[in-house]
Amino acid sequence: MPYETPAVGRRRLLLMAPAAAAAATTADPAGAAPRHTTGSPGHPGADARAARIDVHHHYTAPAWLAWAERAGLVDPAQLPWWTRWDLDTTLALMDRAGIAKAVVSPAMPVRGFTSPAQRRESVAVALDAAAELTAAHPDRFAFFTPVFPDDPETSRWSIARGLDELGAVGVQTRANTRGVYLGDPSHDRLLAELDERSAVINTHPHELPGTDPARPAVPGIPAFYCDFPLDTTRAAVNLVLNGTLDRYPRLSFVLPHGGGFLPFIATRMEAFAHFLTPKTDAARVRDYLHRFYYDTAAPLGEPAASALLAVADPTRILYGSDWPASPAATITDIAGPALDRDSGLTLLQRRRINRDNALRLMPALADHPRTPGR
Repeated sequence: MPYETPAVGRRRLLLMAPAAAAAATTADPAGAAPRHTTGSPGHPGADARAARIDVHHHYTAPAWLAWAERAGLVDPAQLPWWTRWDLDTTLALMDRAGIAKAVVSPAMPVRGFTSPAQRRESVAVALDAAAELTAAHPDRFAFFTPVFPDDPETSRWSIARGLDELGAVGVQTRANTRGVYLGDPSHDRLLAELDERSAVINTHPHELPGTDPARPAVPGIPAFYCDFPLDTTRAAVNLVLNGTLDRYPRLSFVLPHGGGFLPFIATRMEAFAHFLTPKTDAARVRDYLHRFYYDTAAPLGEPAASALLAVADPTRILYGSDWPASPAATITDIAGPALDRDSGLTLLQRRRINRDNALRLMPALADHPRTPGR
């Protein structure tokens, strides 16, 4: 999660490019507005624009915020706006954006804990809040459980508590932890345990190693603006380099923000794969680019969408809002209409991105289909 306040420009965005869309024949009325009703989203030809599943949703639980303040870990007045998550505001945004269900990622904006026990208590409070939210609104929310590659014990506890007991649909982790990127051999024990569960690993970037979040490397350019996409790209390349998906074939990695810079450098990665250490061949690069999942949060513009669709099948792309880090207007007025009307994708392709791909990847999301209202 970004700790700085982003200044998101209100520019015209095209989410998906027609030239790169995979073949499909289902037509869609031109310029049709989203229908904010549930209708019959399970029907193969149904429009899923009012039944989106959002896999990129940050959740700083009010209960966790109160706990962290009591523990002296945060000063709410100094925290960025996206930590002020509110249920009514969120549900209203989801209704306007046609989001039927959001998979929330517990966000705990603390730079350091006083002890491992305090960190585990933090995770416990966040997980309990996410589970309570899901239980109170099973048709609207699900959640990921956090894991920490630098803290195997807390991670194993979070996996057992979140996945096995509370019903999380996957895990959430950072692209790099203390400068060590996903796929590093030091993560093998954790990845093996997740592989046994065929886990979905939802990733998110952060500040680049060696940078101070309070002092941007380039004055005036916050980390989320350029560094976050690079952080995601580094993690993806490291996963390729270490053959992580070959060693743990039941894992599914979701790369945020359209995969960062990865789609743009796909050809470069293939051409110069032999310069990596150890040497890698182009075939592995291509294979991994097709095996990753990608979310649409950014928001994605036409150039990024074209590049993404050139390396990823639409069945591997998932809808993501980035709420509440992204302003409501960006989600409802820019990203949504771009996908709904201006993408060039067919109804079936948009349906897959909006909903079906997430259901196929995380079938438990279908346990509580949306009903009208809350």
